[in-house]
Amino acid sequence: MAKQQWKAGNMLYPLPAVLVSLSDEEGNFNIITIAWTGTCCTNPPMVYISVRKERYSYPILKRTKEFVINLTTKELAYATDYCGVTSGKNVNKFDRLKLTAMPSKYIKAPSIKESPVNIECRVKEVIPLGSHDMFLAEVLGVTVEDSYLDEKGKFHFDWTKPIAYSHGMYYTLGKSLGKFGYSIKKS
Repeated sequence: MAKQQWKAGNMLYPLPAVLVSLSDEEGNFNIITIAWTGTCCTNPPMVYISVRKERYSYPILKRTKEFVINLTTKELAYATDYCGVTSGKNVNKFDRLKLTAMPSKYIKAPSIKESPVNIECRVKEVIPLGSHDMFLAEVLGVTVEDSYLDEKGKFHFDWTKPIAYSHGMYYTLGKSLGKFGYSIKKS
């Protein structure tokens, strides 16, 4: 098996492609697509998003220190791409995409009703990194769409038809390969 050595770069793919919703101080909503996001800590629950300083949403996030991570689906793929290539300075993305701004429980930023999972976040720290700044945030609450829960209340991620991002492309995610610990489970 042959391999090539490449210059240093981010090859950690695929990534979640999420819609991040926010609100400015006047109550104007915006949505941005973020692929640089993830989990940082379980207790307290913490996540991060990384945003370029040039983005329209960057100063809003710095001032309000609130956002919602909205998970995406195959049905939200068009909106996910559109919110990543269109500035909220020029268009109301909720109106343009016919998405529903749903009030969040803990923060002023809206959730996206069409998303299967909404994660309400409050920024604890902004960490300058270079091309992006990382917004480290505590998770204040999570809303889950009932139709993705079975009769026992278990959430089924695969039912949402989730999407991921890799090298400029969006992909649907496939079937589960096994439950955590399956490699050591006794038959």
